[in-house]
Amino acid sequence: MISVSDVNLTFETNDGPVNALRDVSLKVNKGDFVSFIGPSGCGKTTLLRVIAALETPTSGQVTVNNMSPDDARKAREYGYVFQAAGLYPWRTVSGNIKLPLEIMGYSASEKEDRAQKVIDLVELKGFEKKFPWQLSGGMQQRASIARALAFDANILLMDEPFGALDEIVRDRLNGELLSLWARTRKTICFVTHSIPEAVFLSTKIVVMSPRPGRITDVIESSLPKNRELNIRDSKEFIKIAQRVREGLKAGHVEDAV
Repeated sequence: MISVSDVNLTFETNDGPVNALRDVSLKVNKGDFVSFIGPSGCGKTTLLRVIAALETPTSGQVTVNNMSPDDARKAREYGYVFQAAGLYPWRTVSGNIKLPLEIMGYSASEKEDRAQKVIDLVELKGFEKKFPWQLSGGMQQRASIARALAFDANILLMDEPFGALDEIVRDRLNGELLSLWARTRKTICFVTHSIPEAVFLSTKIVVMSPRPGRITDVIESSLPKNRELNIRDSKEFIKIAQRVREGLKAGHVEDAV
């Protein structure tokens, strides 16, 4: 679904060039749940934005479903969930979810059908007429995910959507996201700073180094796809988490050298 080959990205700033990504190569297969983890400023979000055609690499090649990222954007191949829910306060939950459908020119009946389908999918039934300020942070993020799913994109790009939530809510939404992924079989790319979150959610974990962002390890998860939170106490979970920590440590060592 996604191919990243020898990608470099340098931002030109008033203080000189900033090397955000260096020699990044990665394959994401259909139906994968891929988490990107690394220290702040390592290029996780930048890489996600490159895939989404929100940033243009200085060199290298990226394809999304055998298209350029820009063509994939125009073909509506992906939905994007940002760190903040980004809901319009004057629109109801249903109105926010329908917004991309309005822009795309769907009929009134199809907008209603699609909105109701994803509202049911993220378990917000009964809250369709509520405004964002009437919802908890977790419910707002579920509405944001529903909006990204409304036009049935093949890929879901998620930029640390649960980072601002408390641990209890985050754990619950992690479980809900896994359930959603199991039902839809979308391809998901997910940015996080949390090792337990990355290990719990992913079929593949991409460990990145401090800037300039490089991939220090790609871990194929051996955990079953159907997971409960108590799997975090298992030996296999702890083993994978330790490998992630070692990858993060290796990135810091390489950067120091």
